[in-house]
Amino acid sequence: MAIIAFSRQVAALGDEISALLAKEMNYKFISRHMIEERLVKLGFPAEKLKKYDEIKPGFLASLAKDRDEYLDYLQTAILEAAAENNCILIGRGAFAVLEDVPNCIAVRLVSSESARISRLMEEFSWDEKKARQRIDASDTNRLGFHKSFFNLMSEDPSHYHLTLNTALMDMNTSVNIISTLVKSLVTPEKEAEGKACIDNLLVAQRLVNKLVFEYRLPVNFLRVVIKDDKLSIHGVSDSVAVAEQAVSIASSLHPDKNVVSCISIVQDFKSYP
Repeated sequence: MAIIAFSRQVAALGDEISALLAKEMNYKFISRHMIEERLVKLGFPAEKLKKYDEIKPGFLASLAKDRDEYLDYLQTAILEAAAENNCILIGRGAFAVLEDVPNCIAVRLVSSESARISRLMEEFSWDEKKARQRIDASDTNRLGFHKSFFNLMSEDPSHYHLTLNTALMDMNTSVNIISTLVKSLVTPEKEAEGKACIDNLLVAQRLVNKLVFEYRLPVNFLRVVIKDDKLSIHGVSDSVAVAEQAVSIASSLHPDKNVVSCISIVQDFKSYP
């Protein structure tokens, strides 16, 4: 029926509500750990995850080639998970990756600072100071992660169908509200449109991965957009020949598409290694 993508503050009961909702709706719950496993299985080195995985990248990390590779693998992992349909994803910017998918419902869970502090103190036997430090660090990292990779503010309510304050309602009430919303919004028509949209996004992302990881084309910020029979390639390179090669490869792989280059040519452009 649908894909539900959760964004949450730390200690806002995100994992608990997501898991309970999955059980209630008989959906597959795809945790952040499962996304991490998919990333590694796709080819991103496990030892590099800690540099990017839902944290604010440092200055050099934000410019490194690994950053783009992480985003390519992350988007692939999320799209492949969403293609299974009837699933719930939590964190890792899933709501942003799937924002234009018609049958994706984006939900944000927040809570009061006092409730979040109390939950962390109880769960980990921390004092108030340590709980507050954990909240401050988590909020800063998640804001930085979404700004760096998706150029958006995760706190902006316009990205979500629904924002719930879990300090004001229990988990069962939250689950009932979300499940009712999903059943009301996701029609068979939206489900069909969503499936076609995800199929297109996956084709585009897999072409990006092939150009980057198999052909090793030196195009930075590489992105592919497919609309109807047109396939456009976007990014930045210092070589017209590279842009032409990208078009040639894409045309051979997708002969049914009109492939065009929208790659910006910037002489002497060099990215950080």
